[in-house]
Amino acid sequence: MSAAPSAAPSAADRLAEARELLAGHPVVDGHNDLPWALREHVRYDLDRMDIGADQTGALHTDLARLRAGGVGAQFWSVYVPCRLAGDDAVSATLEQIDIVDQLLGRYAADLAPALTADDMEAARKQGRIASLKGAEGGHSINNSLATLRALHALGVRYMTLTHNDNNDWADSATDEPGVGGLSAFGRQVVREMNRSGMLVDLSHVAATTMRDALDATAAPVIFSHSSALAVCDHPRNIPDDVLERLPANGGVAMATFVPKFILPAAVEWTARADENLRAHGFDHLDTTAEAMKLHRAFEEAHPRPIATAATVADHLDHMREAAGIDHIGIGGDYDGTAFTPAGLDDVAGYPNLIAELLHRGWSHPDLAKLTWSNAVRVLRDAEAVSRDLTSRTAPSNATIEALDTP
Repeated sequence: MSAAPSAAPSAADRLAEARELLAGHPVVDGHNDLPWALREHVRYDLDRMDIGADQTGALHTDLARLRAGGVGAQFWSVYVPCRLAGDDAVSATLEQIDIVDQLLGRYAADLAPALTADDMEAARKQGRIASLKGAEGGHSINNSLATLRALHALGVRYMTLTHNDNNDWADSATDEPGVGGLSAFGRQVVREMNRSGMLVDLSHVAATTMRDALDATAAPVIFSHSSALAVCDHPRNIPDDVLERLPANGGVAMATFVPKFILPAAVEWTARADENLRAHGFDHLDTTAEAMKLHRAFEEAHPRPIATAATVADHLDHMREAAGIDHIGIGGDYDGTAFTPAGLDDVAGYPNLIAELLHRGWSHPDLAKLTWSNAVRVLRDAEAVSRDLTSRTAPSNATIEALDTP
């Protein structure tokens, strides 16, 4: 007599399995905008907005929810908006770096400073959340390779070549073509990032810039928070031909959770909602209480299309097919977006995504690569390239005037 077939795992079983997997292979998240949220909400007053306490309703991020979400490493974005230019952008970036350092000092039992892949592994063994810094937007260096090196010395381990607007040497995905990808100085920026050991982050950049950077780089690149263009036709996403180049490069594309980038129905809705904000004098990226009140009123009158964990999983399925399991990761963009998918409402939600992927048949070894191993490996590989280049080459003092003047 044959045994009765075992019942398929229930949703609760898969969620428990996801949490168990994350206990051993926690999430490395590529992008969290908590530092800018702290600036916007309380001008960096950590007594007024204490992430050691529950910040539900105010922020997507606090320590308890990071723990509940199985986060083992976080790249904290030291973003500054494109409206800050020149020395103002540099100063604001330094303030962003400083608040991350303040967080690390204040919450040392939970957050471990990390500069290297070895530091990430050590933090995991200690049961702390490895904390790295990532600059968002090449305008932060004010066209100065020395400033780039100074940011690296202060702990910045990636830089997104652009944000929403072009800079003088690189084209953004959400701006009109400028230099046609990377200028000669832009290619020098990439090479100096390789030499320093700073990861080249291609989120936010135009597809032309992605391709130029892949041509110029000697080290693996990352996309800290971008998804698949083939699944959702938004310029912030990654074309298949670029995803297909990641195996040769060694890089990692980290899928974002931002609904307006991942759910086709949300693209048009978000454009209308953003225009409503601008019509009332707010920046479309504003997440202050006043802006969100306006957003909620718009949403009540015009119901918002809702993304889910399955929406993100659709992108990861495609990115895995195009780039391979060794070249994908996760970059939620929490506290940098007004809206999040259902089930991925805040940093406690990662187990819901892993449970969805388990439901789709992803294996434990493959999920461990997605959550932890790929991101650690890409930083380790960039470190190896840096050691080689620094042993053979001197720092570049090239200027944009010398390289980009006709």
